[in-house]
Amino acid sequence: MNDDADGDEGHAHVLVTGATGYIGGRLVERLHGRNAHIRCVTRDIGRLEGRWAGVELIQGDLANEEASRQALEGIDVAYYLVHSMASGSSFRERDRQIAQIFSAAAQRAGVTKIIYLGGLGDPAATLSDHLTSRHEVGRILAVCGVPVIEFRAAIIVGSGSVSFEMIRCLTERLPIMVAPQWVKFHCQPIGVRNVLEYLLEALDRPDAEGVYEIGGPDILSYRQMMLEYASVRGLRRRILVLPVPHPEWSSRFIDLVTPIPYAIAQPLVAGMLTDVVVQDDRALREFSVRPMSYRAALELALNRMASDEIETTWASSLASFSADGTPERQLAVHEGMLSDSHRILSSAAPEAVFDAACALGGDAGWPAGNALWQIRGLIDRVSGGVGMRRGRRHPRELRVGEPLDFWRVEALDRPHLLRLRAEMKLPGTAWLQFEILPDQGGSRIEQTAFFDPRGLPGYLYWYAFLPFHRFIFPGLIRAVRRSGEAEAFQLSE
Repeated sequence: MNDDADGDEGHAHVLVTGATGYIGGRLVERLHGRNAHIRCVTRDIGRLEGRWAGVELIQGDLANEEASRQALEGIDVAYYLVHSMASGSSFRERDRQIAQIFSAAAQRAGVTKIIYLGGLGDPAATLSDHLTSRHEVGRILAVCGVPVIEFRAAIIVGSGSVSFEMIRCLTERLPIMVAPQWVKFHCQPIGVRNVLEYLLEALDRPDAEGVYEIGGPDILSYRQMMLEYASVRGLRRRILVLPVPHPEWSSRFIDLVTPIPYAIAQPLVAGMLTDVVVQDDRALREFSVRPMSYRAALELALNRMASDEIETTWASSLASFSADGTPERQLAVHEGMLSDSHRILSSAAPEAVFDAACALGGDAGWPAGNALWQIRGLIDRVSGGVGMRRGRRHPRELRVGEPLDFWRVEALDRPHLLRLRAEMKLPGTAWLQFEILPDQGGSRIEQTAFFDPRGLPGYLYWYAFLPFHRFIFPGLIRAVRRSGEAEAFQLSE
């Protein structure tokens, strides 16, 4: 990846839209080290607060003309990474409206370049509404005269992307798959790392303009993509292709078998009913990026998942938080994960709350539903698991990689993030995560249980234990808040 700052002097002020999304969040992380002032616009500024030091955050809906004007004021280069695929049947009209407002505002603000990530597909072919909308947005962005670099990509292979998660979930959970005819269509997938390289290099290319089709070196059917995933994972899989009469059945099946909701699965499947391959190699001729193979992208994504180096995944909708004693709760399915989130505000500083979260477990036990935790540990031990007998090394300190009862510390970023991975016997993989961010002179605490189910037993397990979550998790986050505030009070005396 080209991380040099040469050329950035002419692009001193950069706007990133869609920074809460999969690509946008990773892009900001990489732009952060360059010689540029970065501004992000989002409808919910709370989702980005405290994430990047020195990044300007603006709250606003780009469908509003005044919000777009404010976001683009003083901007040299704007990354356009927004779409409305999950907003229902009206997504195409909303995409069109936002692009028109943004394009006009960019022209008035004197923006010198718009960099847009769209969808790959032959314009002469019959495309899905989603791909048609992606192409339409590119044309609208250019209509006011601001130079546009439009990258068109098919499936982006990376830990946490929707397309990758669909392939992963289907292949992992179905040893024998009865697939529809669309798995015979061809796609030219590209690794997320290469997509980010293109987006970054576009900053340093004042001569670049127009449409660039980007893809990896491999052209594969969707069936081949799933079998290649199985090969990398060492799984034995059979895919039987049968004539499924209506594409919607496939979308409903994906909604049923995987955690990907129908609202996302439907446009994805519709986009698979035609070949999406690169027809113009202009991007390879004019950019220095040399995309990796599909297999290499798969291995990189799986390695990142295994070594806890995932940057943007499990992003939940953080709409509201409660300052009273009742945590806000959200049950969600997002990009391959089931989750149960609780959020609450605290008057204590993040450092005090983080210390309280790090003191959970061990001889002190768990402050909410401790008997239930002990019973679960006993069940695990009887079934041959680690149980709760490991305890913890230190009553208050934690290190990455060390055990904590039947958890292991997977990530620790003081004073903002603590993530524990369950090592009990489960039909899937489970995590318990605490995020603590500054808010209103105190802290915002976000406690989330994640679960990646393995087949039908995994789903049955998750929903069977949801009633127990109601007793344990609200009390757990309240206890962390209470302990953090007590510690802060003692320090203030």
